Amino acid sequence: MHNLSEHNLLIFLIQVLLLLGLARLLGEFFRFWKQPSITAEILAGLFLGPTILGRFFPSFYQRIFPENIIQQNMLETVAWLGMFFFLLESGLKMDFSSAWRNRGKALVIAITGIVVPMAIAFSCCYLLPVHYLVNPGQRIVFSLFMATAMTISSMPTTIRALNDLNVIKTDLGFLIMSALSVNEIIGWMFFALILGIFVQSGAVLGSTLLVFVLAVLFLVLCLTFGRKLADFAISKIKERNMPEPGSSLTFICLLGFFCAAVFQKIGINGLMGFFIAGVIAGEARELPERTRQVISQMVYAIFIPLFFARIGLGMDFLKHFDPFLVLFVTVIGILGKFIGAWLGASFTNLPRVNRLAVAVAHTPGGSMEIVIGLLALKYNLINQPVFIAIVLGGVLSSIILGPWLKYSLCRRKTISVLEFFSRREIIAQVKSTDRDNAIRELCLVAHEEGNMPSVEVLSEAALNRENSMGTAIEKGIALPHARIPSLVRPLIVFGRSHVGIDWDSPDGNPTHFIFLILTPSEDDDIQIQILRIIAKTMFDDSVSKAIMQSTAAQELWQVLQDAFTQRQIVRKE
Repeated sequence: MHNLSEHNLLIFLIQVLLLLGLARLLGEFFRFWKQPSITAEILAGLFLGPTILGRFFPSFYQRIFPENIIQQNMLETVAWLGMFFFLLESGLKMDFSSAWRNRGKALVIAITGIVVPMAIAFSCCYLLPVHYLVNPGQRIVFSLFMATAMTISSMPTTIRALNDLNVIKTDLGFLIMSALSVNEIIGWMFFALILGIFVQSGAVLGSTLLVFVLAVLFLVLCLTFGRKLADFAISKIKERNMPEPGSSLTFICLLGFFCAAVFQKIGINGLMGFFIAGVIAGEARELPERTRQVISQMVYAIFIPLFFARIGLGMDFLKHFDPFLVLFVTVIGILGKFIGAWLGASFTNLPRVNRLAVAVAHTPGGSMEIVIGLLALKYNLINQPVFIAIVLGGVLSSIILGPWLKYSLCRRKTISVLEFFSRREIIAQVKSTDRDNAIRELCLVAHEEGNMPSVEVLSEAALNRENSMGTAIEKGIALPHARIPSLVRPLIVFGRSHVGIDWDSPDGNPTHFIFLILTPSEDDDIQIQILRIIAKTMFDDSVSKAIMQSTAAQELWQVLQDAFTQRQIVRKE
């Protein structure tokens, strides 16, 4: 039995201090340039690992990161916890029910976004030279794994990019997230099956099939009965006024460990359990958006930086760097996912202007690609040069996502939101004190414009969209919207609430500024632009302050006029 010494604890504390501190410092620098923090976190490991520190200051490196099994296991355990919580948080971001309700378009995009890139990647990987394989006799399994790793899109990376571009609450953002939800679940199940086949290579076919059947049955049980159980448990936590977000976080973690233990017992890696636990907990209607944000911030502030920094710390990237392999994984991965999602969007009636955005949103491999690569490396399915190519391919695809997605959204006509509402569509003080009645109050004003459907029709459309995916954003802003088939042109109604309304906002603050946006059913392009312009304008603290200080509807209208006139977003014809 090995006992931890005081020196072991001291070295461990120094390791965590250096890794977390440098990862967060670089992360802030990259965040300023709108780049994914995963790049900074891996770079922190590269700087402190054998790639940089170990190469130029070997004695100092050995003192901080000694080749001691106890010391290495301590940091490895923290890294595994980081991986567990990363997948748990990734699952929480999903909305499986909404994805299923939106399955018409989302399912088509998700299936083509899996099948097409997997076929492309498998064909290309099967032709790789034999020296890239750990075991030449397992070329098919190797190619299947590589195809899976190069096919699964990174939903967390895309969510962050959509949020930065103020389109995450639009119908296009909802469609992208729905398609990615299905993409990740199918991709992870396929990867779990491949890994199970590899691990049990000595087992008979019947045993492997049994593992797969049991895993599918448990997955179905989780997504049906498990979702209801999680919703019931979290509603009881809220009903009994238990301390939050700690109580919900404890329950979700316990759920993750339980699901992971079951999957591990079945023969599927336990990481799948944490991912599924996040999915079913994220379905709970009573789980506040603020609690989700607290969990996300905890995971991204501590566990994920340590996890990805540990990857850079684990090997010499310069020694095992293969330029051809990095280029191969990056290009084939991005190209395959782009073509697959583009074809899926083309098979639907999605407007042509949005197909590029959907295809681009599916291209990042990023964090999910790296997690899968790390598991494959652990099980000796791939070697270090291949793993490094996967890591760099994921990082590069994440880096180019933001600028590429921004370009795809900029290819639109110039509009002015002032065309779509006037002083008559302004409520200086919303009387309602809850979300649903506030939407109905704004719908009543919209109905009075003339040639509009009934208040009930407008309210039902707006509330159905709101229940599918909440439209509250930070800084007290909510953007409820709906598509109305009989509408000829968009209509915007603005309402202000001095006291604030609980809208389940991500930052936990009450909503003071409500923009009801009604658009024709076929005009997806203009809806995206309206929501982006409003979000970008209202994020200016001086605008929101001026609106709150206005005393009458006419004064409010003048403030809005000035703000939107100054902040027009120019789009290409």
